[in-house]
Order: sequence, then structure tokens, then C-alpha cells
Amino acid sequence: MAQPNTFVRIPKERVGVLIGQGGETKKAIEKMLSVELQIESDTGGVTITLAENAEDPSALLRAKDVVTAIGRGFSPEHAFRLIHDEDAVLDIIDLRTIFGRSESDIKRVKGRIIGMEGKTRRIIEELTDTSIAVYGHTVGIIGNIEHAQVAREAVQMLIQGSQHATVYKFLHRKRRELKKSMLELWEKPEES
Repeated sequence: MAQPNTFVRIPKERVGVLIGQGGETKKAIEKMLSVELQIESDTGGVTITLAENAEDPSALLRAKDVVTAIGRGFSPEHAFRLIHDEDAVLDIIDLRTIFGRSESDIKRVKGRIIGMEGKTRRIIEELTDTSIAVYGHTVGIIGNIEHAQVAREAVQMLIQGSQHATVYKFLHRKRRELKKSMLELWEKPEES
């Protein structure tokens, strides 16, 4: 019986990053998730097959997310967060769905998201505990669901033209709310 598999295409210039020096990134993904990667270097096509000894069928989907993340500009270290942190998700915003094929608009918005010397992206990452990659026509976000959602909202505010200061205030407010809700989870209920 054929093992379950899935296919994903990544940009050809990211194939080398996916394979890694001496094949180490590819091997690490295969080992950690019990999958097999068949990479077509000339097309960027990647077939991911679940290994016969795999115990977790969801590993196939996680492997697809990791390969997609690397293809969308994340370093393998950041993409591996999708393996090590079971609450981590990959969220991708395709700027073409917003601006169509307007390269100048996409370039302008990417500049707003990255900010001067990467400042805006760094602030969003720090305040939401996420990793963000701006690559090609996409913005990728890796983090736990609540944090990734806040980062997505901040990116969408920038896309819609909000002032950077407004976005930073929003992020600080959301960070306080998230911290408060985490504290409430840890507080012991009073005994009556």
C-alpha cells in the first residue's frame, strides 16, 4: 500500500535553503517528522511522503508547513518552531490577493512592513513573540495562534495605510491583554 503523501512547490531559489549544507536541513526535517522529502531542484517541487514507521499522521501536514515556511523566506531555525512548539502555526498573507499584480504597491507595502532597517518587523516580532518573513509577494508569520493573529492584524493595519505609531500602540495594548489573560489562567481560584 502506498504511503500518504502531499506536494508543495517552493521558489527555486529557496531549494538550497530547504536542502541545507550537506543536506542537513532536509535530513533534520525527515528525522524529526518521520517523513521523506523528494525535492525537484529544477522546478522547486517537493513531494513529502509519510515514512512507514511514522506514528503520527499529522506529521505530514506539519512537514508541509515547515517546507512552505522555508519556501516563503523563513530560516530553517524559525521554521522548526512549527515542529518543536505544537501550538505554533504558519499564517501566510498573499499580497497579490490585495493588490493584484501591482508590483509597485506590493513593494511599497513590503517596505512599510519591514520598516527602516527592519525596525517595524522587529517590533511586531518582539511584541507578539512571532517570527515574520517578508518574501516575494507574501508575508509569513509563525507563532502560537493568538500571537500570530495579533501579528496578522498589525500587518493588515500597515497594509491598509495605518500610521506606524498607531500600529505600535495597538501592539502594546494587545500584548498587555495577552499577558493579563495568561496571568488569569495561572491565578489560583479562591477557595470558599
